Amino acid sequence: MEIYLPIAEVQINVLLILFVSYVIGFLSGLFGVGGGFLMTPFLIFMGIPPAYAVANEANNILASSTSGTLTHWFKKTMDLKMGWMIIGGGLIGTAFGMFTFGYFKGINKIDIVITLAYMYVLAIIGSFMLRDGIMEIDRIKKKVTIKKKLHTHYWIHGLPFRMRFKKSQVYESALVPIFLGIIVGFVAAIMGVGGAFLMVPAMIYLIGMPTKLVPGTSLFVTIFVTGFVVASHAFAYNTIDLVLVLILITGSIAGVHTGQKIGQRLQGSELKTLLALLMLGVGILMAYDTFFRNGSGTPGIRIPTDKVLEISEFGNTIYNLSVKYPVVYGVSSILLALVAGVAISFIRRQISRWRAERMKKPAMY
Repeated sequence: MEIYLPIAEVQINVLLILFVSYVIGFLSGLFGVGGGFLMTPFLIFMGIPPAYAVANEANNILASSTSGTLTHWFKKTMDLKMGWMIIGGGLIGTAFGMFTFGYFKGINKIDIVITLAYMYVLAIIGSFMLRDGIMEIDRIKKKVTIKKKLHTHYWIHGLPFRMRFKKSQVYESALVPIFLGIIVGFVAAIMGVGGAFLMVPAMIYLIGMPTKLVPGTSLFVTIFVTGFVVASHAFAYNTIDLVLVLILITGSIAGVHTGQKIGQRLQGSELKTLLALLMLGVGILMAYDTFFRNGSGTPGIRIPTDKVLEISEFGNTIYNLSVKYPVVYGVSSILLALVAGVAISFIRRQISRWRAERMKKPAMY
């Protein structure tokens, strides 16, 4: 089933995009991190220009982050004070990231910058995670127990402007979460990710937050960072394609719920190792696609078809709206993600309550 994307100006197979978004949504639910670092490269492999892949996946992440944040809000497993500090830095980092994005887009180098960013970031983080995962599995097999301190203090914790975060039970410089936010915001703007694969380990190992508060706080931060990224792309570069966003949200939502159920059956060390291998694999695919297939002129993942489509009436409406009313179009793309996220969260809550009543057990949230 082929359709033409009015903003990205490419022809895609809807079933293929739905399938890939479902699989990556499944992996996101399985590993407990956002799927932006997976979905954006695969959109590029399927022929979506990198600049459009970044913007539209950010819009998709906004929807899933909103849903996830409400879930953790109901469970009261998030540190709002810490989240606001990271958001403050995140907006600064996003502004720098969008400026950098605009500069390289202006000199027609943004595609290679996005590709190189994915290659290096995924290779470095994936390698560290793989090492830690293998070491943990080895310790479990040998039944070796290592006693760790509640918080490991580094020089960065001794910086000025120290604050007490009661929810996380830490007392450290406010510059630490702000600096983390700057890095996450910059990476989100360039790579079209929520930054969870950077934020989660930093919250645990650098800030010292309790593990149970990390996912919810990370998702809370992601709403504002990706919201800013989506607004910037929509207003400044007109790269948001609502047709593509609708497809991505539909597939991802279904996949996340399935992945979360399966993920509860695996150990943390196994998940970390699998995620590391996945990150390294995507990084290698990005390198191959850039340096060995770049001159082929065809997408790396594509269902062959000879059918050439023209823009539909719906697509034409979307295109005209984006050109004539860019502000309305940008706001609509953000509202679409937010409404979808809120609706999904409340549906999940009602299902949880219904199951609890049926099985006479307390609801999960």
